[in-house]
Amino acid sequence: MQFGLYAPIPMATVGSPEIVLAAAGALDPLPAGLRDGQFEHGLELLQAADASGFSLCLFAERHLGSDIAAWVLASAIASRLNNIRALVAVHPGLVDPVMIAKLSASLDRVCKGRMALNVVNGWFDEEFRMFGGEVLAGEPRYARTAEFIAILRGLWANEKFTHAGDHFQVEAGRLLLKPASPAPPEIYSVSRGDRGRDFIAEHCDWWFIDYPKTAVEVADVLRGIEDAIADMSGRASRFGRKVRFALNPFVAMGESRQAAFDATIERILTAEENPDPRKITERMMPATRAGCIGTPSEVLAQLRRFESIGIELILCKMIPTAENARLIGAELIAPMNAGAHV
Repeated sequence: MQFGLYAPIPMATVGSPEIVLAAAGALDPLPAGLRDGQFEHGLELLQAADASGFSLCLFAERHLGSDIAAWVLASAIASRLNNIRALVAVHPGLVDPVMIAKLSASLDRVCKGRMALNVVNGWFDEEFRMFGGEVLAGEPRYARTAEFIAILRGLWANEKFTHAGDHFQVEAGRLLLKPASPAPPEIYSVSRGDRGRDFIAEHCDWWFIDYPKTAVEVADVLRGIEDAIADMSGRASRFGRKVRFALNPFVAMGESRQAAFDATIERILTAEENPDPRKITERMMPATRAGCIGTPSEVLAQLRRFESIGIELILCKMIPTAENARLIGAELIAPMNAGAHV
């Protein structure tokens, strides 16, 4: 089992006073000699996570926001780490795929072959328009992203690559800098609908499984995930491929399930600096129903259930502190890794 976490930024982080403070001062000059708090907090957290057994960090991207750009943050932090893979979010339709191919190769080389891409189709019309792109709906969005991925892989693998598509055209494109590893950077993505699942099955290496919308109990979540894995495995086999599976539960531990909930979720919900409602209702609360809030033994047992049905990566939603990263490393990652070698 692999374990990952999110880089702490305003768009992706809850329960962090440091990130709230950094976002509040985003429009003001920094005091002389100081760096942005997102970077400082992210560096402390990820260095602790790197030493605690985590193997991946998702650098999410919100262009129209107070977040430090994902490529900048990933380059500045991940190059200092020894084990964590930098998973950088990218939006097809906002940045040219040839440029992303070059940025990916560059980051891969400074991270010793430990970078990957999280491909996000995007929904934020204002952001896309502001930064020179266009949000597409339905079939065109998947066709554009499929072309985007084909260009990346073509440029990484070939001396020259030409692509004449409906959305992108590349004539004898070439990179004079290739990724660090012979195997190309992996592609991660998430999609709920039927067409989106076909896209994942045909083009992506990893799928972040979404939580069943009707799930209330942990047993419902498990059944829904099992069904999703079976469905995706069948789709991928029809393309002669295999897809690997990831999940992003909220992880919190305490003396009891209620104590763990009160110290994390309840604290976030009642905080004066409560983040925007979309983060809570759409991004965090479904993740709390995955059964990874409780005593260390309860959470460990649930992770082993996920592993037994085919989940290979746990991307932890968590209170982003170095102490919490070390706790997860000691109570969950180390036992899971030890169990894999028994």
